[in-house]
Amino acid sequence: CRSEDRVVQPDKHVAAAEGRSVELKCKYKGDSAQDDLFWYIQRANDFPKYILRRSKYGGDNGTEFQGRFDSKLSSDSVPLMIQDV
Repeated sequence: CRSEDRVVQPDKHVAAAEGRSVELKCKYKGDSAQDDLFWYIQRANDFPKYILRRSKYGGDNGTEFQGRFDSKLSSDSVPLMIQDV
């Protein structure tokens, strides 16, 4: 990130019942109209794994995270929706 860029996850903890859906909120501020926003997951004692990328022009999902994970980019947020938690 450049010094002008900022990413904030307002909810530090999110709970959901098994089998339900959940949304992880993420707000950002960037100076570029072509920002790429990425979501990763990092489990205990493991490396971060790529979930998805979103930009003004589209995006893609990591192969392990097809189907259950999605995100829609807006001008200031890129929430991660997870189905069937």
